[in-house]
Amino acid sequence: MEKKQSWKPGNMLYPVPAVMVSCGDKEGNKNIITIAWAGTICSDPAMVSISVRPERHSYKMIRESGEFVINLTTKSMAFATDWCGVRSGKDYNKFEEMKLTPGKAKIVSAPIIEESPLCIECRVKEIISLGSHDMFIADVVNVKADDKYLNAETGKFELSEANPLVYVHGGYFELGPVSY
Repeated sequence: MEKKQSWKPGNMLYPVPAVMVSCGDKEGNKNIITIAWAGTICSDPAMVSISVRPERHSYKMIRESGEFVINLTTKSMAFATDWCGVRSGKDYNKFEEMKLTPGKAKIVSAPIIEESPLCIECRVKEIISLGSHDMFIADVVNVKADDKYLNAETGKFELSEANPLVYVHGGYFELGPVSY
C-alpha cells in the first residue's frame, strides 16, 4: 500500500523567503510588490532572480527602469508584507498606506524600505518569459544591512535576530532555531 499520493505538477518547494520588492519609474513613482518567487542563482558574480506576472503594476516599472531592490521582511513587517501582496500600486501608495519609509539606495534609483533589515540592490541583466511569470535575472550591485543586526565582536550579520519571515503554501511563518 502506497503511503504517498501523486498530485499534478506544482510548485511545492517551501518555505521561500517572503520579500518586498521596491521599484520606481522615471517619473518618480514608487511601488512595493510582495514576491515569493525570489532566490539566489549565482554567488560569483552575485545574482538573484524574481518572477513577476506581466499584468502586475510593478512589472512595467522594473522592466523599464531595469532596477529593483529586494527587501527582506520580518515578523513585525508581516501585515505590510501581506497587504502589499494583495493590493495594487495602481490604487494605493503602498509606502504611505503601510507607513513604510522609502530610503535612498546606494547604487540603483529604486528606493529601499528602511524598515527592512537587509536591502539587496539589483540591476536587471535578462528577462525570461516563462508562462504565468517573467523571470528577472539580476546582478546584485549593493547590499544595505541594518547596523543593529551586525555583531560588533564578529562582524557577522545576525539576520536571525530580525525574525525573518518566510512564506509556506498560503501563509507566513517566522523561523526558529533547530535543536539537534
